[in-house]
Amino acid sequence: MDSISTLGSSSYYSNYSGYINSSDISIEEKAVAQIGGLQAGTENVQEGKALLNISDGAASQITDYLQSIRELAVKAMNGTASQSDRADIQSQIDSYKQGINDIAGTAKYNETYLLNGSNKNIDIVSDGNKTTIGISGSSSLIKDLGIEDFDVTKGSFDLDSIDSAIKKVSDQRSLGGAQYNALSAQEAYNRTAIQNTFASSSVKDELQEIIEQNNKNKQGQLLNNVRMMMQKKDEEQMKQSTANLFV
Repeated sequence: MDSISTLGSSSYYSNYSGYINSSDISIEEKAVAQIGGLQAGTENVQEGKALLNISDGAASQITDYLQSIRELAVKAMNGTASQSDRADIQSQIDSYKQGINDIAGTAKYNETYLLNGSNKNIDIVSDGNKTTIGISGSSSLIKDLGIEDFDVTKGSFDLDSIDSAIKKVSDQRSLGGAQYNALSAQEAYNRTAIQNTFASSSVKDELQEIIEQNNKNKQGQLLNNVRMMMQKKDEEQMKQSTANLFV
């Protein structure tokens, strides 16, 4: 009984090179938890970048419509344009306005609408510590761009409202670009942090195998696999230690 008790103590095991005691297990569990959180955060960041790409693509199309509306409005301002000409131009402008609403109203990533104003802020959880990077929602519907009532057939009109709408969409795209860069920087940081965690781990080869095999699994499953790995090492070391007693 005394021999078994001695064999079961961490102090006994610490005399054997390569043995992982309970404190080592705790450290490795924390390492796996950290890596799992960073991996999940990286996937979230990648989704955030995909969202921004879709949003920017839609905003680019809206900008094209706005530029076309401005060009038509300039034609309508010409002194040679008749009222009939302006009516035809307005018909085309209305179709472009409808196109803007169609894009702004339907652009979405998964079930998250991007340009209809329903999501003011979208938080991207970038690591296992609940660190977030915000993506600002916006609206490019014509009523929010201020051009819902733009009409070249009704008296005098100017281009200020169109220019203002173009600037608003441009500002939104610039902000999206800055947020995309922030997400890219976080993704790079996560990857470096994962590599550094692996490098500092005493069982990094085993961790690498576990992480690769369970890349899609939840963090809890990763921890269970690590515990199984540690238990296997424990059993093998105990067998070797017991065998040494009888040499």
